[in-house]
Amino acid sequence: MQQNKIINTDICVIGAGSGGLSVASGAVQLGMTVTLIEKGDMGGDCLNTGCIPSKALLYAAKSGMDYKDAIAHVAQSIKTIEPHDSVERFEGLGCTVIQSSGRFIDKNRVETDNGYKIKAKFIVIAAGSSPFIPPIKGIDKDKILTNETLFKLTKKPTHLAIIGGGPIGVEMAQAHIQLGCDVTIIDANTIMANDDPEAVDIVRQSLIHKKIKLMENAAITEIKHGDKTHKIILKDGTEIDASHILVATGRAANIDGLNLKNADIEHTKKGIVVNKRMQTNHNNIYAIGDISGGPQFTHVAGYQAGIVVRNICFRLPATVDYKALPWVTYASPELAQVGLNEKSAIEKFGADNIRIMKQDIKGNDRAITENIDHGFVKIIGRNNGKIIGVTIVADNAGDMIAIWALAISKSMKFSDVAGIILPYPTVSEISKGIAGAWYKDQLFSDRTRKIISWLQKLPIF
Repeated sequence: MQQNKIINTDICVIGAGSGGLSVASGAVQLGMTVTLIEKGDMGGDCLNTGCIPSKALLYAAKSGMDYKDAIAHVAQSIKTIEPHDSVERFEGLGCTVIQSSGRFIDKNRVETDNGYKIKAKFIVIAAGSSPFIPPIKGIDKDKILTNETLFKLTKKPTHLAIIGGGPIGVEMAQAHIQLGCDVTIIDANTIMANDDPEAVDIVRQSLIHKKIKLMENAAITEIKHGDKTHKIILKDGTEIDASHILVATGRAANIDGLNLKNADIEHTKKGIVVNKRMQTNHNNIYAIGDISGGPQFTHVAGYQAGIVVRNICFRLPATVDYKALPWVTYASPELAQVGLNEKSAIEKFGADNIRIMKQDIKGNDRAITENIDHGFVKIIGRNNGKIIGVTIVADNAGDMIAIWALAISKSMKFSDVAGIILPYPTVSEISKGIAGAWYKDQLFSDRTRKIISWLQKLPIF
């Protein structure tokens, strides 16, 4: 750390989460000077309170660990990854790391709580987001759990009530029911409302089978906190008593405290306004990750970081393209999506201009050997054979979606996927099978038979 409180740098990055770290490591290794500011734990939400602990807990629960060992596994997973995101590593790469809060002085300068003033040619805002607490009557943020406090519990909840049936709520419901807790999910809408309803229903039935109580389309009017239990009161009069309440109702951009007005940076309640190059209204200031108001995924923040590095370091006018954006809910079975789902495809192109191919998992040879009787692959294409969206609900759907993310990103057609060779027996063969089936009617038509008949009259060569 520099002792001089005045720092001149090429790039100042505010926030050491996934996006900020990617920008910092990429730029400094390309010869830029980088100052990195982080007020909390290095690695941000993903490492400390998000992706890593949640997936570690899911694994521990699925493996049959008891609650104490599961929480220990979560802590060990974070500890193992920590060095990769540490202050020491980034200082070793050549970054100047300041462990403090940062805020704007003007569009070229940032100051920190511990007295540093940084003048930068470029500034990248990667300050992330925090759990959104809904304005429910009686709710006390100090008496509920969020992803920031859930993994720090030392005693197993007897009854975990989860407000919010999105991916986090569903994943944590599954983990805790397997760890021996009673679990209730309460959602004002339906669970996983942004996903394909047909796929969601398979996840829903799995949750019900695991004895998770689902309360969908249920409005909460009040919460009454007690010393040992909490009471959730619904609009229809239903009362739910729980030992713990987990709030999983989305995220709010961390714009407070940045003094964005000092730099006249355009923003809304959803986050900082950016263009397709991830630039704010000032072309030297970028915003990436959750704070930029776009898709809130770790892999999106990393992708956006790459766009920013290409813009700043290589001076290329790189822009984001989310047409092949994948996302996964790590339930059992997993639900993975890339591109458009059925509803959005119909809305965009019209039902007559798309075709939908679907195949159940249970007919696949590998699935038969493992007694898998649930899930499907649904692929949506334009009438010309161009792939525009894929939904998979299956064990390991998150891995199976990769080939389709590549196909959509490269504007491939079904013929491209139909022509690849995949190992047998694997569930992924379904992808090749559906791609081939796209051309079945055309291939085995009377016209094709006539062509084949004519070709057979030609000399053998």
